[in-house]
Amino acid sequence: MSTVAEQLRQAREARGLTVQQVADITKIRTDHLRALEAGDFEVFSAPVYIRGFVRTCSTLLRMDVPQVMAALERELRQITKFSEPPSLSGAPSGMLDAFMLQLSKVDWRWGLWILSGLVVAGGLLGAGLVWRHYAAADPLSGLKPGVYHSSSNAAGESLPLPAQAPRR
Repeated sequence: MSTVAEQLRQAREARGLTVQQVADITKIRTDHLRALEAGDFEVFSAPVYIRGFVRTCSTLLRMDVPQVMAALERELRQITKFSEPPSLSGAPSGMLDAFMLQLSKVDWRWGLWILSGLVVAGGLLGAGLVWRHYAAADPLSGLKPGVYHSSSNAAGESLPLPAQAPRR
């Protein structure tokens, strides 16, 4: 029985497709497709990528997907890198990891409502403080008393008239 890599390559060639055409259709990078067809699974960081790419390619190439996936699982168990699932028992290694772990536990349906409420409450509080500041402020507080200085030496009984332009 041929390997999954050989089956994928043979099915692609039987359909008359190039690696680039498959990459354009599936949006999988060409180097990943070439690694799949070469059986070089060590290139991938996790088996979930291999499974997803093989499922996508075998669906496109109209192969028997359950049979291909079963064969892939047998092949992945033989690779030591993917033979056991990664350990999830370790504690977060840093402050950012601990924060992201707690953030991943948030139920975002409620979290978004609470966050929206906090933003609205903060906006209302800020607007209230600004209004209170400007409402309590005396607009004339910094104004100096007005003093009238006459331009002529008149006794101050009358206001001076503005200068008029000569008439033509």
